This record gives sequence, C-alpha cells and structure tokens, in this order.
Amino acid sequence: MRITISAAIVVALTLATALSAQLKIEIGVIPITLQTFVVLASGLLFGSRIGASSQLAYLLAGLAGIPWFSRGGGMSYVMSPTFGYLLGFVVAAYIVGKLAEAGFDKKFAGAILAMLAGSAIIYLFGLLWLSKFVPASGLMAVGFYPFLIGDLLKIVAAGIVLPLVWKTLKAQN
Repeated sequence: MRITISAAIVVALTLATALSAQLKIEIGVIPITLQTFVVLASGLLFGSRIGASSQLAYLLAGLAGIPWFSRGGGMSYVMSPTFGYLLGFVVAAYIVGKLAEAGFDKKFAGAILAMLAGSAIIYLFGLLWLSKFVPASGLMAVGFYPFLIGDLLKIVAAGIVLPLVWKTLKAQN
C-alpha cells in the first residue's frame, strides 16, 4: 500500500510541475514560471526520494515527447537554453528533501534555508547550461536577475505555509 501512495504522490507532483510550467510570463530566453515553487515544495513536503522522483519523471516524460515543458518537449529540448534548469530541478528536489528529512522543514528559518539551497542548485545548473547560449557578460541579466525577486517571494510564502502545515498536522494527531 505504501508504494502505491508514494507512486500516486510522484505522479501528482509530476503533473503539478507540468501545470506550473504552463503558468508563465515570457520575458526572453527563460520564462518566469511557478515550477521552482513546486520543485522546492516537492522535496520539502515529501522528502528526497519522492521529490527527486517526481522531477525526474517530469524530465524524462518531457524528453520522451510530452510537450509539457514551458516551451514544448522532446529530445530536442536538450539543446534548449532552459534545459539546465530542468536538470537542476531533480538535484534541488533531492537536496531540499534531504534537508527536510534532517528537520529543516519544521521551522520558518530552516525551511527558508532549505529552499534557498534548492534555488541555488537550480540556478547553478541553469546558468552553467545557459552559458552555452548566452555570453558571460549577459548571463546573470538573462538567467538570474529577472527571477530573483519572484523566487524570493515564493520561498518566503512556502517558508511561512510549511511550518503551519506541520503544526496543524501535529495538532490533529
């Protein structure tokens, strides 16, 4: 039964990531989406294995041809400027999940730190890949600065909500 529930959660998070990719604002080479919120929340709420599995399923299904990335899908997406961010999703969900398993998700400050670490990983992978398409002089302006305020707002919102969820669940048990 436990494996069935875990599989259902992975599928739900995979679909949530796909849906969040469609909620976007086109601003240039990299669109603004809600994906990072889902990625970080997947690890924070469900741990490293489920969080990373959901992001890996999202990535593999998109590469297999499901057009649910922010700009389509298929193997050709590997040559997209945004592909590095997608790789970072898997690693970030795993690391944030590990931090949550270590108790970082129970308090506001810990949840914020875990999500900042996850965001840093997404940016690291994204910017390294994006550097193949954008000159170094413009890399931060294209792949980092436009997203910083929105990502910080998403992190603070999740950091406020998550500890409240845990308190509510604890009170009900």
